Amino acid sequence: MSTLLLSPKEVAEITGKKRYQSQIEVLHGMRIPFKTRPDGSLVVLRAVIEMELGYAPKETKQTSPSLRVPKARGLLLRQKQ
Repeated sequence: MSTLLLSPKEVAEITGKKRYQSQIEVLHGMRIPFKTRPDGSLVVLRAVIEMELGYAPKETKQTSPSLRVPKARGLLLRQKQ
């Protein structure tokens, strides 16, 4: 069993449903992305569930360090003198 993917038992626990079609409806309602295998079973990434349920931090956009304008002006004035 891979820890990357949820097991069929875990998908059933999260959705509260045993049948694949019912699980699909619940996952659509929860807006959780998944893929369907040729046999009808579902592939759900563990990381997606953790993010959606709040157990893992969502990806944050990296921001550059900010410099306050008054402080930057002071630094520039000191460099010119």
